[in-house]
Amino acid sequence: MVAGIAALECYGVVGMASRSLQDGIAELLRGKDNLTKGIEVSIDGDLVMVDLFVIVEYGTRIKEVARNVIERVRYTIESQLGLAVSAVNVIVQGVRTGVRGAAQ
Repeated sequence: MVAGIAALECYGVVGMASRSLQDGIAELLRGKDNLTKGIEVSIDGDLVMVDLFVIVEYGTRIKEVARNVIERVRYTIESQLGLAVSAVNVIVQGVRTGVRGAAQ
């Protein structure tokens, strides 16, 4: 959850995505949206590896957004939880082109 909050605080990240298409469809049907759905955490000894599945805002530089997410999530986990982070992987699952309900 700490990683999800840190990722969503980054400019250009508009949401977390499901790890698979099947999970995403099921969540859309249930109307479920939470911070943990797009995060996988692996622990190997004293090291933590985090995979984040994100949706970015259209028009942002994806490479820069991913770099910012990696830095922020690593810093947040290490400073708040005291855990060493071996890797933070950002997987962009989609690009959101507009705000719901807004005139296009």
